[in-house]
Amino acid sequence: MLVLDLALKSLRNRAFSTSLTVGSIALSVALLIGVENVRVGMRESFSNTISQTDLIVGTKGGTIQLLLYSVFGMGAPTENVSWEAYRQWADHPAVEWTIPYSLGDSHRGFRVIGTNEDFYRHYRYRGGQEIVLAEGRASENLYDVTLGADVASELNYTLGDEIAVTHGIGEVGFLVHDHMPFTVVGVLAKTFTPVDRALYVTLEGMEAIHWEDGAPTDDGHVHDETEAAPAEDGHEHDDEEVQSAAADDGHAHDDEVEAADADEGHTHEEEAADDGHGHDDDEVETADTDEGHGHDDDEVQAADTDDGHAHDEETADADEGHGHDDEEVGTATTDDDHGHDDEETVAATADDGHVHSEAELSIEDVEVTQVTSFFVGTTDRRDVLMLQREINDFEEEPMMAVIPGVALNEMWRSLGYAETGLRLVTIFVVLVGLLGMLVSLYTSLNERRREMAILRAVGAGPNRIVALLVLESVCLAAAGAIAGLALVYVLLSIGQSLVEAQVGLFIPIRPPGSVELLFMGAVVTAGFLMGFVPAIKAYRTALHDGLTVRV
Repeated sequence: MLVLDLALKSLRNRAFSTSLTVGSIALSVALLIGVENVRVGMRESFSNTISQTDLIVGTKGGTIQLLLYSVFGMGAPTENVSWEAYRQWADHPAVEWTIPYSLGDSHRGFRVIGTNEDFYRHYRYRGGQEIVLAEGRASENLYDVTLGADVASELNYTLGDEIAVTHGIGEVGFLVHDHMPFTVVGVLAKTFTPVDRALYVTLEGMEAIHWEDGAPTDDGHVHDETEAAPAEDGHEHDDEEVQSAAADDGHAHDDEVEAADADEGHTHEEEAADDGHGHDDDEVETADTDEGHGHDDDEVQAADTDDGHAHDEETADADEGHGHDDEEVGTATTDDDHGHDDEETVAATADDGHVHSEAELSIEDVEVTQVTSFFVGTTDRRDVLMLQREINDFEEEPMMAVIPGVALNEMWRSLGYAETGLRLVTIFVVLVGLLGMLVSLYTSLNERRREMAILRAVGAGPNRIVALLVLESVCLAAAGAIAGLALVYVLLSIGQSLVEAQVGLFIPIRPPGSVELLFMGAVVTAGFLMGFVPAIKAYRTALHDGLTVRV
């Protein structure tokens, strides 16, 4: 104890050089332990992102690429899987459930994922934990969106807010789908996985926003708001701003200027109608002959002939003469008295199934054509390899199935050389720190010649001198190791949220484990061994050498 007390007092006497030495060792140890913590934390975070999923299926390509863009939101797919192929495998006898994923859009740097109710029902993470809603509900309707916890907190979104998604996955997109805003209906609870950094819409909603402002009809054509499609009678029905067409039974009648009657083939201008009905001069109104169609000028509405769709706020029934009020336009209801009261309607859906307006679209009107990938849960784990082989050999469409755990191991193996190289670099950094300590102790011996000589003169033997210098080295190494460990935990607590926000990976903070203790023990042992270098030199120094004044 006397030697230890003497060593500590000697180090305090040289406080500046001691603090520099401890600081250099602490930084090197912090780097060594920090790199190991990040490596283990990343593996754990990746493994916890998805659980109880047997297969991930997508188009043929790299297994790691499929895993990264499907589970971790990294990278982009090259091709999509057709909806028919997805349904074929979803209905396979060995498949218990599937979760379809549709990617390709983003919102302010966050991924937008199209999926269905199976995501909320079957997705598991971190040992089987379920997805839970913190508030609101899951996306059900065409323009519903459910936010991950980080998206809601970072962008300060609440229920009822409207957002527009962007085509592409970058921070800044080149095409904003602002014609079809989504409404926030729910926020997911925190999971500490990439799930927190995504927005979830329905598959139909993801499909609809890529129709380029229009909607596909039964004949496969897309009718845009700003273009008119000819009806079967060959008549075009125009408008100054918004035009739409309906085939066979109903033609859309537009927003503030003109309306067309496809059955009769008449074109009605702003102030004239073939049947000679009077129109007020304050608003641009139109009248249809034989059918009695009225058009509301307050909101954009359309009426269809023959199928009897009337769009109104105030409805008046008449056969021939229709009065149009200049304040609120009453519209006439045709044969089957179907009334459509919608202030936002641009055009109507005829009974031939042709959809002419985004505002009228519902989730039933949209047909999903493709998905990016899908997760598979099997009825029996013993069927996983068999099902994987069948999917990989699927001849109708190039597809690939990967087992998440196997793909993760493959990724870690591919990164193994980088991990080993990084670990070697940190070990050499620690050695550099210890060598700095050795240089400090060795060079200080020349200044401490008189101190050593006095100790020898008062009865301290050579062994005591060796023990003193070795203890000083051990104390420096131990102090540096402890300070380095503390620095690691300080940096982890500060940087944990930053790493999660930037990368989407959660690095857990755990108590020091066997690896950390092993590293610290190795540093102290190295310090102990290096302490013998200056100790041996002091041991060989004669007593009179320290008492002799050098010129």
